[in-house]
Amino acid sequence: MQPARVPIVDVGPGLGLGLDADQCGSLEALTAAVNDLCARAEDRRTPTAVVVRFGSVEPTTSWPGRIGIRDVTRWERATRRLERLHAATIAVAGPSCGGPALDLLLATDYRIAAADSTLILPVVDGHFWPGMVTHRLVRQVGLAQARRLVLWGNTVTADQASALGLVDEVAADLDAAAHAAVVMLGRIAGPELSVRRQLLNEATSSVYDDAIGAHLAACDRELRRIGAAAPDRPGVAGGS
Repeated sequence: MQPARVPIVDVGPGLGLGLDADQCGSLEALTAAVNDLCARAEDRRTPTAVVVRFGSVEPTTSWPGRIGIRDVTRWERATRRLERLHAATIAVAGPSCGGPALDLLLATDYRIAAADSTLILPVVDGHFWPGMVTHRLVRQVGLAQARRLVLWGNTVTADQASALGLVDEVAADLDAAAHAAVVMLGRIAGPELSVRRQLLNEATSSVYDDAIGAHLAACDRELRRIGAAAPDRPGVAGGS
């Protein structure tokens, strides 16, 4: 039986799309909802921000629950799809963040947490869940910090998450902070955001000589974009 479909809502209105992950209830339902959110964002012709909310209710089951490896594969593909959207992606974390919260945080561009947020790490029977969340942790906070979380961690407060770089903003008013982020980031959403995101992600695993080609290609793309937007603007010189 197919999981109940979780509604994707307009944010702004008209500025972006939103998903309340707490409504999903199961990994299967959340995977379907994330894919639905991504499909809606991909269909938009204008710059879009995507907001994923979670942590408004206390987690009631251990992550990831009774599932098979196919379910895990579908989930990893969905989070990767979210991570690679042209849309600007925003995570909004409430007080009680368990289950997929860390996956969703690490797959988004801008992360907002409530001042009283507690991030419950995905630990099953005493062991950290070994999905791609582990890979993202190492890339984003470094091996030493990731080791502490994966081998010895249990919970992370909002202030600790901010210090680690897991969240970008700790806010007293989540709705106001999310709206401000949608307005700010929605303007830069699109293929150009994806290019810069990719350059950042590749920088942790590539040496200069391997990276320079991608950066020069990105610079050439940017010069062409600027030239197309303002062909008569003085001060932009060509070169060979």
